[in-house]
Amino acid sequence: MENLRTSKALKFISYILFPIFVLLIGLSIFHLSFLDEYGNTGATNFIDTEMFANEYVYYITDNIANANDQKNNDTRMFIQLEDVDGNEIYYLDRDYMYSYYNGINEYIDFIIIDKETNAIYTNMRTSDYNSEIENMKNSTKYWNYDDGNIETNIEYINNDNIKYNSTFQYAVLGEDGESTYVVNKEITGYTIYSRYNPDKTGGLTNFKIVEGIYEFCLEHQNLPVYILPISVIFTFAIAIYLCWAIGHEKGKDEITLGYIDKIPYEILFLAWAILLTIFATGAIECLNIANYITIIFAFVLYFICYIICAITTVSTIKRLKAKKFIKSFLIYKIGKWCFDKLKILFDTLDEKTTENKRLFWYYLLFIIVSVMLACLFYTGIAIILLIGFWIWSYYKIKKYILDQEKIKKALKDIYEGKNDVRLNEDELKGALREMAVYVNDIASGFSNAIQESLKSERLKTELITNVSHDIKTPLTSIINYVDLLKKENIQDEKVKEYIDILDKKSQRLKKLTEDLVEASKVSSGNVKLNFESIDIKELFNQTIGEFKDRFEQKDLKIEVQMPENDIKIKADSRYLYRIIENLFSNITKYALEGSRVYIDVTENNKNKGNTNSNNSYNYININIKNISKDKLNISSDELMQRFVRGDKSRYTEGSGLGLSIAKSLTELQGGKFDIIIDGDLFKVEIDWPK
Repeated sequence: MENLRTSKALKFISYILFPIFVLLIGLSIFHLSFLDEYGNTGATNFIDTEMFANEYVYYITDNIANANDQKNNDTRMFIQLEDVDGNEIYYLDRDYMYSYYNGINEYIDFIIIDKETNAIYTNMRTSDYNSEIENMKNSTKYWNYDDGNIETNIEYINNDNIKYNSTFQYAVLGEDGESTYVVNKEITGYTIYSRYNPDKTGGLTNFKIVEGIYEFCLEHQNLPVYILPISVIFTFAIAIYLCWAIGHEKGKDEITLGYIDKIPYEILFLAWAILLTIFATGAIECLNIANYITIIFAFVLYFICYIICAITTVSTIKRLKAKKFIKSFLIYKIGKWCFDKLKILFDTLDEKTTENKRLFWYYLLFIIVSVMLACLFYTGIAIILLIGFWIWSYYKIKKYILDQEKIKKALKDIYEGKNDVRLNEDELKGALREMAVYVNDIASGFSNAIQESLKSERLKTELITNVSHDIKTPLTSIINYVDLLKKENIQDEKVKEYIDILDKKSQRLKKLTEDLVEASKVSSGNVKLNFESIDIKELFNQTIGEFKDRFEQKDLKIEVQMPENDIKIKADSRYLYRIIENLFSNITKYALEGSRVYIDVTENNKNKGNTNSNNSYNYININIKNISKDKLNISSDELMQRFVRGDKSRYTEGSGLGLSIAKSLTELQGGKFDIIIDGDLFKVEIDWPK
């Protein structure tokens, strides 16, 4: 069942068959109604039907009216020809009358004689009208009228039945309450001769179409009996299937809405109504014109109307199934928006915030006063009051904005680290005064927090310094005694191994203690700097030479790129050396053995857009890159924290303080220290002002 419901092919076939069966139903109903109205008289020919008779009389009487208008110079439907046998001849302008009377005029000949003037009005051209009159009396279908007498072989417009034809005569209610029939006055002054000539060539007209329909309906009277029920059954079956399947697609549980389904329903309905009216009117007009092309075009327009209706209906069903029909109305969206805004307004009023309520009442008062003054605008005093009210409102708003700016500036100062911020609370009112109190409290708390932090940092530094000093005394003794043991002539290799281990561990403990003290001093700023001019190239070459053995032990190749000219910077030589020493020490511990280490020193300008043509640079950029032997599953910020090491197993020797000390020493001397990690690539960037 689900495959049937989501089958695109079955839906497509249903969409194609549905208008065909609807068309068959319509044609079948028309077939039955047409036979019921015109086929129950027993006439086997359309010419013998009441419809034909009515069309015939209408054409004749209308041309009598045209002749009467011509006589009174009201219109000119006839063209005057040369007189024949002393009679004035008026010929009907057939080109002008071509599309009138549903086309029956193409097959009727008439001669209308004015009894008063003996003028002849006709749609025939001949040199002997008397002979044509005699021929008309002997025609297969004719109708003649003279002084109230009718001669005809058309049953429905003979003397007995003509009284029911409203075109020929009309009923008048007498004093006795009975109706009498009076012939149209325009007809009584004329003698009429006419005939139906089916052999004339008139093309495809409505008259011929109706004649063909009548003959087809008579010939196939039982056809709608079979077609109508079958079409109704299939139409209902297709409609039920489409209502069940519309909106469902394979692999989706919910109803699928398209672009058309998201158009507001009023707009979709209006477009449907306009387009349907246009195309349906076009189809009806095509049937009225009645030729082969227009009939085909009418059917095309019918299917276009079906497509328009199908799109609207499918969209409606989808919205109903998705439970979004009401929500798809534009008026609903507007109403919901207004409701939400009103709800926010009332929720704001319900809040226990004095300022919100005050703002609402102020704004309401502003509207009321503005409306009142606007209503009295044409009085001089109202104009003065309105201008004064506007000036007062502007002053209040301006003052409120300036007070807000004061608070904003105070918050910005606190954000930038200033702790001496103080607002004058007496200058502010209402909520702004409360905000000023909070800002002052924050500033005071911020200042206290800074003092506490500095005090804590100072105590921490003192503690580390004291503990380190207490450790140094026994550690120095241990190192000295280990040196004495190393000088003894000890033969036991195991004892020698133990002494070497003691020596290494004691030296490591000494280095850790020194790093700890130095890190503590650097972080607290308790470092005395002695700035001097240092040649950075010379310092790097010296440090590389000192680490040469350690680099060779790890099979590390050092690639150095430096400018040819001397590069000098202002720095403390001891601490600058410590920065480079820590970085090189870090490389020997964590770089991949057998890899390359890149050291690039360049000069540049840090001001963006500054193009210097005289090679006067204001910054030195130092880049040191190496490949890590371990995975660097750690961020650069974590690496620069204290006691954090690249190998989390802590297998290598190190305190985890080297990078932290290097960063702090760089920043103390005005430089910038950054670490960049890209996969296994470890990169240090140092920007140093010249």
